[in-house]
Amino acid sequence: MTTVAATVAAALAATTDHVFALLGNGNAYVLDALARSRTPVTCVRHEAATVASADAYHRVSGRLAAATTTYGAGLTNAVTALTEAALAGTPLLLLAGDAPAQGRRSFDIDQGELVHATGARFVHLDAAAPGTLVAEAAWDAVTHRRPVVLALPYDTATAQAADPGVPAPHPPTAPREAGADELDAVAAQLVQAARPLVVAGRGARGCGAEVRALAERLGALTATTAPARGLLAGYPGDVGICGGFAGDEAAGLIQGADVVLVLGAGLNPFTAREGRAFAPDAAVIQVDLRPAATHPLVTRFVRADVGATVRGLRARLDAGGAWEPRPGAAPRVRSGVRYLRSHDGAEVAADGRLDPRAVFTRLERILPAERQVVSDGGHFIGWANTYLSLPREDSIVLVGTAFQSIGLGLPSAPGALVARPEVTTVVVVGDGGGIMGLADLETVTRCARSALVVVVNDGVYGAEVHQYGTLGLDQAAMRVGEIDFAALGRALGAQGAVIRTLGDLSVVEQWLSAGARGVLVADVRVSPDVVAPYLSGLVTPREQPAR
Repeated sequence: MTTVAATVAAALAATTDHVFALLGNGNAYVLDALARSRTPVTCVRHEAATVASADAYHRVSGRLAAATTTYGAGLTNAVTALTEAALAGTPLLLLAGDAPAQGRRSFDIDQGELVHATGARFVHLDAAAPGTLVAEAAWDAVTHRRPVVLALPYDTATAQAADPGVPAPHPPTAPREAGADELDAVAAQLVQAARPLVVAGRGARGCGAEVRALAERLGALTATTAPARGLLAGYPGDVGICGGFAGDEAAGLIQGADVVLVLGAGLNPFTAREGRAFAPDAAVIQVDLRPAATHPLVTRFVRADVGATVRGLRARLDAGGAWEPRPGAAPRVRSGVRYLRSHDGAEVAADGRLDPRAVFTRLERILPAERQVVSDGGHFIGWANTYLSLPREDSIVLVGTAFQSIGLGLPSAPGALVARPEVTTVVVVGDGGGIMGLADLETVTRCARSALVVVVNDGVYGAEVHQYGTLGLDQAAMRVGEIDFAALGRALGAQGAVIRTLGDLSVVEQWLSAGARGVLVADVRVSPDVVAPYLSGLVTPREQPAR
């Protein structure tokens, strides 16, 4: 007899190569069966981390993500991370327990309605052919780039599977290609452009070399979204991040473009700089697999695979003739645009606490070049994104930005650690989000071969203070208070040090010189008064409180 749980576990093992889990009544039998499979399971400490870690695992590895929780509170605890995954287009399977097939208990909820609200798909498993359902869900997640929740009724897990077979994984769907007329129209706009710009997002992953070649052929400048930083590393015409993290020179060049080719980027408010990133009269061409344009700035939308589209455009340019770029295009590719920030001023702010710009300038100098960065959301998100360089694509993980969430930094870090264990991982969190995700600092400590956790500890919810505290709103709810994260790290098995001066960063240097083994929590006491440039303009006059 093969149970439903065993069949589901076998199907998960056949379609995924790692599962992030938290055990409960609803998934106990599946986890027991997975333990006897060849698929490794990483157990986390909060249900949010099951999905957040799986999401990060996909963003680094490119492979299908998998997570599992129990029913009820287990699923609801994972909803924020699940919504982030849906908004970010992450292909992910979440196996969750569910109410018994015979009917709901007093504590059961309609999990299907809950899941649908997040944007994920909901699949109810039964005993008829559970393996087939899992295989089809995996194909759906990859093809449509979305999470799929597999709901396993409590009384079905131990039932006999009528069809215990596990079908072979579906072959990948051929990339969606743009039509010849669409490619002709886009190519015509690009070759006629005086100042073309190519903006690449995470949807262009794996196509970095092809995107660079296209940009060079056009004589175009390039930029990336924050999550795709590193994708175009080394291209001489790259100006860095498009949007709120752009420096003044880069922002001017981006806004000076007359034709913008946006490849695999959603143009969220940060990338679009609240609608001000591009010139009002710029032609903005968006190539994406989403069903429609994602921003009013878009003047032409092409629903197609980025790689296939770039190759189609290159073929037209290589043919020459009508597709030859305007004379003088190549010299527009320029180097020397300084987009990585540094701080040469005082190390402390007026209040006597460290200036975070000085801290990240020093970290950039002492950290190994081979690194990956995991950053939580919050005011401090600008420091890692604009002060730390990246060696390659998928070197930065920003789980939470699509849903504008904080608190997913530590919960997502295990996924990056598992996906790329050979490099030092720099996990950057704020004190507010850090305390929210504290449970999975233990998971980080348990999983990491080499991780530096940088806590940007200013005692406040900085984004709120700088946006609303300055407008006169009461700040009591915006204050976190002083938390000793170094002590918390030591309690959870890491090394820990409080950093009050730049000289105290010698602890980090010593840790690195000794082999960077295990986890070091650097509790960096920074000033709450230093405002990240990207926050300017985020609060409009109509948002000011009435007097």
